[in-house]
Amino acid sequence: MTIQRNDLLNRIVEAKHNGFVKVLTGIRRCGKSYLLFNIFKTHLLENGVPPDHIIEIDLEHPITADLVNPIKLDRYIRSKLAHDGKMNYVLIDEIQYCGKALPEGIDLSRIHPDDRERMFVDFYRVLNGLRTTQNVDVYVTGSNSRLLASDVATEFRGRGHVIQVAPLSFAEFMPLRASERNPFKVIEEYLLYGGLPDCVLAQSPAAKEAYLKDLYATIYLRDIVERYHVRNDLLLEKVIDIVMSDTATLTNPTKLANAAKTVAGIDASRNTVVQYLDHLADAFLISKAERFDVKGRRHLDYPVKYYATDTGLRNARINFRQPEFTHLMENAIYNELIRRGYSIDVGIVQRHDYSAGKHTIRQYEIDFVVNRGPRQIYIQSAYSIPTAEKREQETFSLRHTGDSFKKVVITNDPFQTRTYDDSGIAYIGLVDFLLDPRSLETL
Repeated sequence: MTIQRNDLLNRIVEAKHNGFVKVLTGIRRCGKSYLLFNIFKTHLLENGVPPDHIIEIDLEHPITADLVNPIKLDRYIRSKLAHDGKMNYVLIDEIQYCGKALPEGIDLSRIHPDDRERMFVDFYRVLNGLRTTQNVDVYVTGSNSRLLASDVATEFRGRGHVIQVAPLSFAEFMPLRASERNPFKVIEEYLLYGGLPDCVLAQSPAAKEAYLKDLYATIYLRDIVERYHVRNDLLLEKVIDIVMSDTATLTNPTKLANAAKTVAGIDASRNTVVQYLDHLADAFLISKAERFDVKGRRHLDYPVKYYATDTGLRNARINFRQPEFTHLMENAIYNELIRRGYSIDVGIVQRHDYSAGKHTIRQYEIDFVVNRGPRQIYIQSAYSIPTAEKREQETFSLRHTGDSFKKVVITNDPFQTRTYDDSGIAYIGLVDFLLDPRSLETL
C-alpha cells in the first residue's frame, strides 16, 4: 500500500535549487525518511537525475557509525560528488546524531579559552560548506526542534529552509481506507490510532496499540532521557501521562507538579516540570497553545493548553482508557490548523456582569484564535450540537467578541452542511473541514 504525501512533496520540490539547506523536521517515525528517500528520490529519478548524483546517508544505521563525526561525513560526501556540471543531491537522515569533532593538528592547549569552541567542526559547518559548493543541493531530516529548527536562522546564516513534517493528515489517511464507505468510521479510527504511517498500515487494533506503546519505550522516552540527561525518568513519565490525559485542557506547570505528587507521590518543582515540558515539545510529542484576550488584544500567562502531535500516541500513553472523542476532535483540528500554517491561541472573551450590586468578570473560551498574515479566524470545536440550547452555549463566546472576524463552528454531526446562522457564524462538518485544505478560506 503506497502512502501519498503530495503536499509535502510539492513543498520540497518548490525549494529545490534555492541555495538553502532544506530541513525536514518532525516527530520520530512520522515518515520523514520515507518522504526523503522514497517519495522525493523517486521524483528526482523520474525527472532525469542520474542515480549516482543522489547521495543518501542514514545516520541512524549502524553502517554509518563513523559518519556521525562531521569531518568524516564531509569527506565521505565530497568523495561521492560527481563533477560533470550536473546537480548533486545530498540526502541525510537524522542529522542530529552528528556531533562535533576537532580537526587533526589542533592543540587546544595552545588556543585561547575564548576561541576553543570555534575550533570544533559541527554538522552546521559541514552543511553550510556543502550549501555553497557548486552543483550541490542539500536536504536533511531531524527529530529535535531545538537542535534544528530553532537554530536554522542563525547557524545556517539565513540560508535554512524548514519543512515541518507531521503524521498523516486525515486527507492523506482517507485514501488508505477507500473500501470503507462510512467516513465517520474512518474518522473514529483516525482519532483513536492517529496518523503515524507504520501504525496506519498495521492490520489489527492489537497491532496498532502494541506499535504505539512500544514507540514510547524504545524511541521517545529513551531519546529524551539520553539527550537531556534526565535524572528523574519516573517524573518525566508521570508528566507525559498527565499531559496526555489532560489534552486540550487548561493547565500550568504548578498544577502538573502538584498532580505528580498527588497521583504518584513524586516531589517535583515547577522549574523541573517546565524543563520536561520543553523536552517533550522539542521531541515534537506535544505543542502548546497560549491564551489570548480577544478584546484586550494581549496574550495571557498560564494556564495554557497542550496538544498531542498524534492522537494515537496520546491514547497509547494512557492505555486507551480515555478516548474522549470531544477532546480528540479538538486535538485533530489543532494539528490540522498547524499543518495549514496558522498560528494558534486559545481565545478568552471577558464579560462584565452587574447583578445585585456586584461586579463580576466572567471568562468565556474560544477554542482557537488562528492567524495567518492579516487574517484572523475564531473557531469552536463542538462534537455534537443536538439542541438549540447547545448551539446557544457553543456560540456564546463567538457572538461576544465585539469584532467582525470570521467565526466558525466545526462539528462532527453526520448531516452538517456548510451553513451560516443569523449571527453570521459559519458551520462545517469535521470530515469536510479536514478533507478540504481551503475549507476556512472558502466558507
